[in-house]
Amino acid sequence: MNFGQAIEAMKEGKKVSREGWNGKAMFVFLTKGRTIPNDKERSFKHFEEQQEVVLRDHIDMKDAQGGYVSGWLASQTDMLSDDWGIIE
Repeated sequence: MNFGQAIEAMKEGKKVSREGWNGKAMFVFLTKGRTIPNDKERSFKHFEEQQEVVLRDHIDMKDAQGGYVSGWLASQTDMLSDDWGIIE
């Protein structure tokens, strides 16, 4: 499937990946937005005046090393490829 179809699949809660990716078990998924408490000791210390932070919908990735990539961005090659598939 193409990138547009992959985005639609993510909107339905599915994980997607490309055949062309070298890393095994890599996939991307939609993380739904939500409001969370501002833990000023960690990620949101730059939002000092806010008690809560609104996270917007965004795409995240499980990388080849099993790590979590927050806010993954597609390359032009990713966006123009037709080798996307749903991970079951």
